[in-house]
Amino acid sequence: MEKILVCLDTDPQPSVFDGVVAIDAGVDQLFRHGGVKPGDVCNLVHGAMFTRGGSALKDTAVFIGGSDVEAGEKLMAAAEGAFFGPVRVSVMHDSNGSNTTAAAAVVAARRHLPLGPETIATVLGTGPVGQRVVRMLAQEGVEVRVASRRMSRAEAECHHIAQTVDGARLTPWATEGGNMPRALDGAHLLVAAGAAGVELVDAPMRQATGSLRVSIDLNAVPPVGLAGIQPQDEAVQYGEQICYGALGAGGLKMRIHKGAIASLFQTHDAVLDADAIYALGKNIDDA
Repeated sequence: MEKILVCLDTDPQPSVFDGVVAIDAGVDQLFRHGGVKPGDVCNLVHGAMFTRGGSALKDTAVFIGGSDVEAGEKLMAAAEGAFFGPVRVSVMHDSNGSNTTAAAAVVAARRHLPLGPETIATVLGTGPVGQRVVRMLAQEGVEVRVASRRMSRAEAECHHIAQTVDGARLTPWATEGGNMPRALDGAHLLVAAGAAGVELVDAPMRQATGSLRVSIDLNAVPPVGLAGIQPQDEAVQYGEQICYGALGAGGLKMRIHKGAIASLFQTHDAVLDADAIYALGKNIDDA
């Protein structure tokens, strides 16, 4: 039986990127829907659920994407609400690549650092990817400094994540007013997940932070977020730091994305949110 992926995209035109990755991951047929709103989801998901039954349910799955992560989360909630009992299909959420990108960053970091209470990380950026990186690190017991231009934004993200991760050790930092060196001091891991085309840390400042062992920049649009790191760098050593650029981490992101799509068709009831995608990414990297 052919593998069908029902793509629910919040943008008017469904993502070509997500479609290509799905085909490369072994999907036979794509049913692509753009401009999807939460009220549209139930009928679309029921169409996927009721046309195949029994063991054939696992050959149909739902992928939720689009550029608006918050809107995608609402579609994910609507999709899960459309299921009942054992009658369901697997579903994955990866709006704007936020879940797979964050998972790739943290999985890359764990190649070189123990992720636990002994490690301190500074995460620059409180957008969707930064939020997920912080959450994944916090779940591993890492002490995380959550840095944003505005202290109020950093505090809000710390509060939100602390509500969902027991024992999370989070400290908010404002990067304005010359605070960046203090936010980096003593950190072992630096992850930049800020806005595209904004330099967050210059090369001298990063290189002068003697505690840093791994630096990961998730922005490929010039100027990059961490000056001195090239987008294509993958585990490249500069001084004492092992560095990843956005394209260098992108290879792992693609492996995780394809692996997640393939795993949707192993069962009919998988729910691949950020946490599940991170767990899958660790398994893929360890294999």
